[in-house]
Amino acid sequence: MADPGMNPGLRVSGLDVSLGGRAILRDVDFAVDPHSTLAVIGPSGSGKTSLLRALAGLGGRANGAIEVDRRRVDALPAHRRGIVYLNQEPLLFPHLDVRGNIGFGLRLRHRSASRIAVVVDPLVAALGLQGLESRDPLTLSGGERQRVAFGRALAVDPAVLLLDEPFASLDPATRLSMQTLFRQVARDRGITALFVTHDLKECLRVGDQFAAIRDGRCRVYPGRAAFCADPANGVAAEIAFWSDAGTSLRRE
Repeated sequence: MADPGMNPGLRVSGLDVSLGGRAILRDVDFAVDPHSTLAVIGPSGSGKTSLLRALAGLGGRANGAIEVDRRRVDALPAHRRGIVYLNQEPLLFPHLDVRGNIGFGLRLRHRSASRIAVVVDPLVAALGLQGLESRDPLTLSGGERQRVAFGRALAVDPAVLLLDEPFASLDPATRLSMQTLFRQVARDRGITALFVTHDLKECLRVGDQFAAIRDGRCRVYPGRAAFCADPANGVAAEIAFWSDAGTSLRRE
């Protein structure tokens, strides 16, 4: 975790989120340290996606303060917040190859071809996409498509990256490799991120800080130990399951 004396990369204060006139989240307060990942766990339908979309300015009604690098952004349109939202589905552009997809946001910002190459080429290498630069997205595996989507999000150098269960649709082995890749790239590039998931192991693998959403509330924990100690998060039950499984195997 970053130095507690540092200014947070993302601070959310008194945030209420509603959708279609229905309250989804109430009085949400948290701060994400710079260059850290806040992992937020919660069951399906708990409001995880609604929280991310409200932070990004992409939908729902939100009241409260959202600060990015000490700058209030809650009144700004989505494209001026410095926040990028990475969906569970890669949503790549089928008419662009891998390189074109990664550099798409830079093209929108009218960057030169040489400048785009300076940004895209290191991302291709960091994400293990060498040799795939000219491939059609439809010919890629699920993990490869998600890496391209990740690269596209990073290419525009967001102040905050929001990840909405980005690896949920991948097979277990690919999902684990993507979690490892995310941790490595996040560390190397100093990314400030909020990563939501319903998977306990994924939460513990990707997070530096931890929170849980239940019953319209977001509880933030002072550290990993406190998160694991809360029985509502299921860590003790997970440990007990594998302990019982190990005992059963030894008996056999």
